[in-house]
Amino acid sequence: MADLDALVLCGAGIDTIVRVPELSVPPGDFLTVPPVRDYVAHSGNGVALGFHALGLRTRFADFAGDDPMGELIRARYAAVGLDYSGHPAPNGTPRSVNLVDAEGRRFSFFDGRHPPGTVLPEEFYLPLVERAAHVHVATSYTPAVWAAARERGATTSTDIHAWDGADPWGASMAREADIVFLSSAAAPDRIEVIMRRIRAEGRAQLVVATEGASGSRVLDRESGEVLRFPVARPQRPVVDSNGAGDAYSTAFMSRWLRGAPLPECALAGAVSGAFACGAHGTHEELITEDELAAGVDRVRATWAAAVGA
Repeated sequence: MADLDALVLCGAGIDTIVRVPELSVPPGDFLTVPPVRDYVAHSGNGVALGFHALGLRTRFADFAGDDPMGELIRARYAAVGLDYSGHPAPNGTPRSVNLVDAEGRRFSFFDGRHPPGTVLPEEFYLPLVERAAHVHVATSYTPAVWAAARERGATTSTDIHAWDGADPWGASMAREADIVFLSSAAAPDRIEVIMRRIRAEGRAQLVVATEGASGSRVLDRESGEVLRFPVARPQRPVVDSNGAGDAYSTAFMSRWLRGAPLPECALAGAVSGAFACGAHGTHEELITEDELAAGVDRVRATWAAAVGA
C-alpha cells in the first residue's frame, strides 16, 4: 500500500513579479512600478502545494539551492507543513522575472539555473517512488522515474507548459507520462495537432491543453475525441494569472485520481484555475478541498449548460 497519494519531483524556484500597465516596452529608459515582490513559485511547487492544500498525502523532492532564494523555499514549506526533501543544487535556485499587466496577463523570463544534463541522483528519489500512488514529474531531471513508476504500478503526470511541438525537452516528457498537461500559448492554431501527436507517439491516457480565457481541451486515448470545456467565472477580480495552470492541473488530477468522469475533472480544474487568478503572486492562495467542492457545486449548472452536458 502506498503511503503517499502523490509524489512531486522537481520544479521549485522564485518568481520576481513586476506589475506593469501593459506587456510592452514603454518609451524612455525607466518606468515607476508598484512594489516588486518575490514569491516561492514554479510548476512543481504549485502542484505540490496544490495537492497538499487539497488534502492529498504529498511529498515534494527537488534540488535545493544554498542561497537566500532556497531559504525562502524551505521556509514556505515548513510554514504550511509540506513534506519536503532537498538535494544540494550547486548552481543555486532557479528563478523567473515575470511581468504582469493590468489585466492579470503575464510574460516570464525564466532562469532555469541548472546546466544541461543535470539529474537528481536516483538514490535520492527512487525510494520515494516506491511509496507513491501517483508521481508528477515537473522537469527532465529524474529520467529513471518513468520506468520505476510503471514497474510499481503508479500513475504519472507531467506539464510541458507552452510546448510548440518541437522542443526535445517537451517531447521526452510527453512520451512517458500517463497524463500530459500543456498550454496552447506557443501554438494556439496547432494545439489539437500537437495533442494528437502526443497521444500517437507516447503512452498518455489523457492530454490536457489549457487555453487561458478560452477554457481547455482534453484528448482521451480510448475515444480519440477532443472534448472542449469552458472556464469557470471567477468569483473575485482577476489580478494575476501566475499559477493558474498549476491550480487547474492539481484540481483536475485530484478528481481523476478518484476515478471521476472527465467533465467533473475539467470542472474542478476550471474552478481552481479561476480561484488562482484572484490572488496576487504565484501559488500564494491555494484552494482547499472544501472551497473546491463548494465552487464546483456553485457553478455546476451554468458550466454544464455551456458544455452541453
